Amino acid sequence: MPLSTSEKQNIIKEFQTVKGDTGSPEVQIALLTTRITRLTEHLKEHIHDTHSRRGLLSMIAKRRRLLNFLVKVDKARASDIGKKIGLKD
Repeated sequence: MPLSTSEKQNIIKEFQTVKGDTGSPEVQIALLTTRITRLTEHLKEHIHDTHSRRGLLSMIAKRRRLLNFLVKVDKARASDIGKKIGLKD
C-alpha cells in the first residue's frame, strides 16, 4: 500500500534541506526507508509474495546507491541521515 499524501508530506518536511525540497537524497532515502519498513511488515505476514519481495530488494538497492552517493558528496550528511533513520552503517 502506498504512502498517503499526508504521511509523505510529513516525511518531506522532516528531512528537507531547504523549504520546498522534495528531491534531495535525504528526502528520497527517508521515503524509501518508510516504504521498506512497510513492505517488510507485509512480507512477514505473506511469506510467499515473491513479486513484492523483488520490489523490496529493488528499493533496498536504490537506497544503498543514494547513500553511497551521499557519502561521496558529504560524509557528514550521510551519517546524519543514517542516524536519523536508524540505519546500522
